[in-house]
Amino acid sequence: MTATLEQTEARQGTTPILEIEDLNISFYTRKGEIPAVMDFSMKVMPGETMGLVGESGCGKSTVSLGIMRYLGNNGRIKSGSIKFMGRDMAAMSEEELRQLRGSKISMVYQEPMASLNPAMKVGQQLTEVLTIHEAISEEEARQRAAEMVAAVRLPDPDRIMGAYPHQLSGGQQQRIVIAMALLSRPQLLLLDEPTTALDVTVEAGIVELIKELAREMGTSMVFVSHNLGLILETCDRITVMYSGEAVEEGDIETVFNKMRHPYTKGLLRSIPVPGADKYSRPLVAIPGQLPLPHERPRGCNFGPRCPHFETKCDAGLIRMADLGDRHRSRCVRIDEIDWQADAADAEIAEPIELGDVVLSVDNLKKHYSVSTGMFGGGDRRTVKANESLTFDAREAETVAIVGESGCGKSTFAKVLMGLETATEGEITLGNMDLAHLPVESRGPSTVSQVQMVFQNPFDTLNPSMTIGDQICRVLEIFEIGANGAERWEKMLELLDLVKLPREFATRMPRQLSGGQKQRIGIARAFAGRPRLVVADEPVSALDVSVQAAVTKLLTDIQRESRTTMLFISHDLGVVRYLSDRVVVMYLGEIMEQGRTEDIFSPPYHPYTEALLSAVPVADTHVKKRHVVLEGELPSPLNRPQGCPFQTRCGYFMPGTCEKPLPRREMGEGHVISCHLSTEKLNAMEPVITLEEAPAAE
Repeated sequence: MTATLEQTEARQGTTPILEIEDLNISFYTRKGEIPAVMDFSMKVMPGETMGLVGESGCGKSTVSLGIMRYLGNNGRIKSGSIKFMGRDMAAMSEEELRQLRGSKISMVYQEPMASLNPAMKVGQQLTEVLTIHEAISEEEARQRAAEMVAAVRLPDPDRIMGAYPHQLSGGQQQRIVIAMALLSRPQLLLLDEPTTALDVTVEAGIVELIKELAREMGTSMVFVSHNLGLILETCDRITVMYSGEAVEEGDIETVFNKMRHPYTKGLLRSIPVPGADKYSRPLVAIPGQLPLPHERPRGCNFGPRCPHFETKCDAGLIRMADLGDRHRSRCVRIDEIDWQADAADAEIAEPIELGDVVLSVDNLKKHYSVSTGMFGGGDRRTVKANESLTFDAREAETVAIVGESGCGKSTFAKVLMGLETATEGEITLGNMDLAHLPVESRGPSTVSQVQMVFQNPFDTLNPSMTIGDQICRVLEIFEIGANGAERWEKMLELLDLVKLPREFATRMPRQLSGGQKQRIGIARAFAGRPRLVVADEPVSALDVSVQAAVTKLLTDIQRESRTTMLFISHDLGVVRYLSDRVVVMYLGEIMEQGRTEDIFSPPYHPYTEALLSAVPVADTHVKKRHVVLEGELPSPLNRPQGCPFQTRCGYFMPGTCEKPLPRREMGEGHVISCHLSTEKLNAMEPVITLEEAPAAE
């Protein structure tokens, strides 16, 4: 979202809403000072949205907390200034700062429940903001709160106001937090990863809502995110941070198309955008990892990971260079680097040849019986978590399963892993029927054949055991190796497989980064030479640079082991890059399935069309058709008759969509379950189009 000429002219000559100059923030521990933010400067003009991006630990959230003066007892602003509307915040009293927070400056956090009191009704929490900051009557405050609840597009404001936070969905909770932040019409809104935990469709709605409300109120924003696609669609300008420093700043078009820092270029090369391909145009991960604060190098902090590093990059403090038109970069080789050159280290690989069908899912159903009353009383109702799932997966193939939370992806994974048993239908792996075989009835050889890589690598490792012992324990359970020595050698080979040093065998999990822990999770999953690996959001908790390395690792291991992979994800960018085929699920049913190229180009199921429109894409040359997806996912207890998507579908046909779904064979295994005719489906326009980039200057 770039600023228009009129917006730019209106901002010229005005006082910045936020002006940060030479900011240095440190935290003090028993081991001494830890410099978190250094030499940081940023300016946000009235009505402008600034994006802050960078890897975890680079200082983005610390800057936001520094603005709010929420640094805790051990955090301190050592030097520099933060000015709000021309006033130095360091000169303000505690009372002035307290009045400023929540009225002139508001913040929206990543986890909505961290901002909501679980013991207070939503209406009380909203009215409290106004009665404290504006000293108005309870009645007037409640009326304005109800108006704001309606403004953030929540249905039935009176019901929402009378509900407790736990009675709302995650998307509804985040909308309440946004309403709370905007109630006093602040001049500055800080958003710290406000949509990370939300579905892509909910995320798209909330981002559109924030932009619209901020535009109406004239609110300036600082948007902290690791999602460069979201930053592109939301912000006017962008500041890229690395290891506590701002390394590049400029408007969106300039930074994305004419980047002038190697770290910015590395981030953009790590992102799966349309046109990227895991074989012919693979992503390139940034080598190494972010240095610890007490291990930062001399000169350029990015030097040890930079492909353009030279001796002069090590010559002490490097200042931001002004490149004109509010574009700045912290690089001493700006004029020497060929910024348009393709990645020389991108490995081109031959496509993996797929084998015969390994996994076959036939008419699988998983139903739960639940009571409508308290303590097991009341009527019994049936929840259809999975309904008539039918698809297959071939040897060495990656099949992605996508859909919103509650669509049945994880329930299917539980049945596959034996944590649940199917109500009806079959899951066949080779000659084994897994649908009705609970995990306690599966022997070691069966368990080893179906393994899982989990979303959060932090929760899957025992903090009191070394990495080597944990992998050896898996090998022992799977009866691999005749003795401890053989298993230890096999464990070292697994560390080689996931490209980790063998010295990691004696390390504890706390000594590893998030990406390294996920590699250990992958090593354990492949320890028993599985035929099928279920990867449940395996890269969603990782930085984009680590995502690129882990997706390449999975492809390399799959090439060598010829393992079939089910990739469960809501990130359609990664799905498009990594998968061979895609299964789209909604409310327990398959809406569409086919080859990846078929899913991402028309014809679409209307739900697939809405999913694609909601995905933020980090490429200024991509144009998206806007498809509005209204309403919430229906409760599985109250499924609509016929098409489950009819309550949110823009193509809804009364009297038709209530009938059982027909299967439309679109060719080459591409199947769409929809009442729209084949002619109407084929007449759909593309959602995502890639314009040709202009010739390099």
